Amino acid sequence: MSSILPIDSPFEAPENGFQAIRFDGRVFHLLDQRELPARERWLQLDDLDSVIAAIRDLAVRGAPAIGITAAYGAVIRAREVGLERGPWLEGMARLEAARPTAVNLSWAVARMRRAAGEAERVDLARLEAEARAIHAEDIAANQAMARAGGSEIGACRGILTHCNTGSLATGGVGTALGVIIQAAKDGRVERVFADETRPWLQGSRLTAWELARAGVEARVLVEGAAAALMAAGEVQWVVVGADRIAANGDVANKIGTYALAVLARHHGVKMMVVAPSSTLDPAMENGQGIEIEQRAADEIWAAAGLTEAPAGFAAWNPVFDVTPGELIDCIVTEQGVHRPPYDFSGAR
Repeated sequence: MSSILPIDSPFEAPENGFQAIRFDGRVFHLLDQRELPARERWLQLDDLDSVIAAIRDLAVRGAPAIGITAAYGAVIRAREVGLERGPWLEGMARLEAARPTAVNLSWAVARMRRAAGEAERVDLARLEAEARAIHAEDIAANQAMARAGGSEIGACRGILTHCNTGSLATGGVGTALGVIIQAAKDGRVERVFADETRPWLQGSRLTAWELARAGVEARVLVEGAAAALMAAGEVQWVVVGADRIAANGDVANKIGTYALAVLARHHGVKMMVVAPSSTLDPAMENGQGIEIEQRAADEIWAAAGLTEAPAGFAAWNPVFDVTPGELIDCIVTEQGVHRPPYDFSGAR
């Protein structure tokens, strides 16, 4: 495994989590999540196309991390086109289209457009300052969410989480995983369970790796075992992240989250969603309007070790589903704990 890059950064502190996103002022360094946990491979991105590819091909994933990556991508694009506004704006349109569901991507690009100014040449200093501000704000938000969400969880036997929501998915300690790690450090939870999260296995590859790194006892289970786990009384909370939250509290998150919410309600298990306010979309009335990204069926066959689809087979591969707000006990942002009926009209 390669070691962490020796880049001097104000973000480096134990309470900020480890940094999977680094910018040295010219080259953007990104920990390739596709390679974990087998090895730590760092990508060095110095043009917009490589940043877009990293987002599209899941080298980086997690809504906050995608937003931070987009912000640094805007800085790289400005250098690439000699600060010319027209080509820079064209690049921002392509960057924003890299993945449609995570609202943090469009949110970050909108902030970078405002920072660029109105002149024919974009303001590089303002762009870089804005990108670093987005990164620093996410770190601070992570810390606030960990405290708020962690205090919401009383002493319990177990917590179940889905996908990956830690330092790999954010700029700091994480959203849902930050809350879980905080609860574990406070002695509020005995054990953490992580769904595999098929077909990319973010739970078994990334969440398990992060929890082991944090010294938190964890067990991985296949999605189909969640109902039996709840029925056995092994968990009292399901804690997950979000890629977009509508005004009424409907939540778009990794496929399988909706199923967990239904199971949790049936078994009397509480459901918590943790996400920064940048994930809120007050203009989206409810979850029915959220565009759900569909990915290639090849991902399903590859997860089964197949190089191509079996003859006569097709597949349906949505990346996200929408959980109705009525199935969620609380939504935690850096602004605090929100409870139903949800009203985010004044957020962001």
